This record gives sequence, structure tokens and C-alpha cells, in this order.
Amino acid sequence: MADVLSQSEVESLLAALDTGAQPGQPDGRGDEPHSQISVYDFKRPERVSKEQMRTFQALHEGFSREFGAALSGMVRSIVECKLISVDQLTYSEFVFSLENPTCFNLLRAEPLDGHIILDLNPSIIFPIIDRLLGGGRAPSQNVPRRPLTEIELRLASRIIDLAIAALKNAWGGVCELALKVTQIESNPQLVQIVPPNEVIVLISFEISMGEMRGIMNLCIPYNTIEPLAGKLSANTWSTYTQKQPDRRQTVNLETGVSAAGVEMVVYLAATKLTAGELMGLAVGDVIVTEHDHQLPLEVCIEGRPKHYGFGGLIKGHKAVRIGKAIVPPEEIVERKLAAAPAGPSVPKAAK
Repeated sequence: MADVLSQSEVESLLAALDTGAQPGQPDGRGDEPHSQISVYDFKRPERVSKEQMRTFQALHEGFSREFGAALSGMVRSIVECKLISVDQLTYSEFVFSLENPTCFNLLRAEPLDGHIILDLNPSIIFPIIDRLLGGGRAPSQNVPRRPLTEIELRLASRIIDLAIAALKNAWGGVCELALKVTQIESNPQLVQIVPPNEVIVLISFEISMGEMRGIMNLCIPYNTIEPLAGKLSANTWSTYTQKQPDRRQTVNLETGVSAAGVEMVVYLAATKLTAGELMGLAVGDVIVTEHDHQLPLEVCIEGRPKHYGFGGLIKGHKAVRIGKAIVPPEEIVERKLAAAPAGPSVPKAAK
């Protein structure tokens, strides 16, 4: 038979419940400083702020709607793409959470210095390919557990192209991304684009087509988007409020700027003199330079070379005749890159 508590023991228990302490032990007031301690994992630092995470969510909600509509038009069936989560974790955790084999696409994200990963789960990529090949009329739960074939890779590239186009539009308010598939793998552990402990932003979508459902993951390493960290805030970016320029304001600005005065300087020649030679100059002295008198002069506008010119006189006034424009070196590089033939880029097939 269980022991019966005395009245003093009952009162002691009630007092312990009121104060939060256990009978026979201190009331815990000495532990108050420890109540402010929170757990922090140094392997997973919170490098992406909550405000930036909300921006990622708003960005890719628009992406999910556009991609779902484009995919529905391709397969001629109702396809729903829904954003389900935006998290930050390490790259190793992301890779080991994926299925093997899978459709693992490595995207080059220019002008950013890095890559973005777009992963399509086999449970949804195979039904979509089946639909594109004329099947998919009856729901099937038998999803192959194998890498994609060459023909299936070519069909999957059409789906990836739709996702790339939707991503470009979604990121248009932040950065003009030029995305291109550089590699396709079936084993995600074979691709190591960042160190295992590097923080990534994982954006997961659920794609559903009839009774078939699957996950699409978008992995964005933090070091890839770090240059855009200042733009990924609610104060500097908005998804839907892209104000069109007013025509009257544009004309007023052009009129005011066109009437503004600028400084034009023509450099005749350049040479070097010692301090002694400079102090000994007198009226009538001739300074010899290496500049040929037949060569054009450099005309600078606000300190920047803009044109070549030729000096002369008009009605007794010094004058310069404007020649061809000076092309800056960075523009020459861009022209050569644009004129160079683009080499064929064949995605690496899944193994």
C-alpha cells in the first residue's frame, strides 16, 4: 500500500509548485543568468538574415507561378508548382538529402561568380517525360530508379529551359542573370561546387501533375549571391512595384542635362622636364616633344578621352576639328567577346 502524505508534506509540495523549485532544493534564483543562454551551432551560422529570406520567398513565389503555367502549356495538362520552404543549411546537408539517382543540373549564373543548382526529383521528372512522349494518361506509381537516358536528358533540358526563363524574370528586379546549364549529373555527390560547410539557401517547390507529385530544389550558395546581399532587402526591392518612367520627366531630364556645361580639354603634347629646366624657361624657348605634328590630338570631356582631333585656326581663333571617337578598352573587350564564335557547350550526360 502506498504511503500517505502528511499535511506538512502536501503544503511543501504546493509551495514548490508555486515557486518553481523542487522540495529540498534551492528555488533556482541563482541560475537566472543561465536562462538567457541560447544554443548556437558554429557549423551552421545564420549568414542570411530573416529579411533576405523573406525576399527569397517573395521572389520565388512569382517564379513558381510562372514556371507552373509554362510547364502546363508544354505538357498540355494541369501542372501546379508551389513554393513549400525557404531554408538555409550547409551544402553537405543538402547533397546528402537528395535521392540517388536524380536530375542534378549545375547552372552557371553570370555575372555572379558562382553556380546555382536545380534538382528535379525522379518522382516527378519521369511522369513529365512520359507525358511528353505521349503517355501519362493513366496514373502510374512505378517510377524508375535509374539515371536518365540520352533521349530523356534532351527532353529534361526543355523543362530546365522553362525554369531558367522563369528564374531570369523572377530575378529581373535584382540582377540580370544569364543562366546556362554547364553539367547534368545523376549522382549529386559527384558535384562539389562549394566546401561542405558552406551555407546555402535551399528553396523547395512541390510540383504536382494529377496524382503524381515530386520535389524540385533550387540551391543557391551564399558566396554566389553575397555581392547582391544589399539588394535582397524589402527597402530596396519589390516584386510588383516596378514604376514605369514618366515621359514628361524623361524629356525634362534630357533637356536639363543637354544644356549643362562640360569641360573640354585638348592635349597638344606631353613631355618631361626637370625642376631646373622648368625654372630656367624664358620667353621664346622651345620645348621639344615626341608627338608628331601630323598625329591627331586627344580631346577629353570632363577628364575622359572621347575623340581624336586636329588643331588649327578659324578667323584668328584657336580651334580643333573633331575626328573619330576614342573607343575605351573595356568596350573593345566586349566587342571582341561578342564577335568571337561561341564554342559548343554539350551538357555532361548522367552516368
